[in-house]
Amino acid sequence: MSVPNAPHAATPSSDAHAERSHSGAGLRTFLFVFGGLLLLTACSYLTFRLAADAPAIRWPLMMAISCVKALLVISFFMHLIWETRWKYVLTIPASIMSLLLIALLIPDIGLRSRKYSEERLRNAARPRVGNAGDEHGPAPHRPRPAVDPPR
Repeated sequence: MSVPNAPHAATPSSDAHAERSHSGAGLRTFLFVFGGLLLLTACSYLTFRLAADAPAIRWPLMMAISCVKALLVISFFMHLIWETRWKYVLTIPASIMSLLLIALLIPDIGLRSRKYSEERLRNAARPRVGNAGDEHGPAPHRPRPAVDPPR
């Protein structure tokens, strides 16, 4: 006579299957992703070195490479590639809110000085013009001596 709600005995093949499906991938997959991250890091470095004279090209390329690296880390090392659909419930609204925040702040940043008072305009920071120093910033300020030297 059998008991209707008795748990089934685990077989070795079902244990191996459960362990494999829980981790999602083997060591080979993680080493492949690690190699991809190393390759993308080298691409980012080469982009920085080779496109040194074109920052308008260099920075978007480096950001794109960084986004691909972040996607690899999130997908494989955080196991989100094997998760169920709940990841979309969390990430899509957060992404929409981030994009809305950026879209709403860009006009505010660009137009912030339109309604400055005269005093605030006078004291606001302005971009530097000319060669006050080298590429690392302006030349250091040397204060005048407190006492004038004798004549």
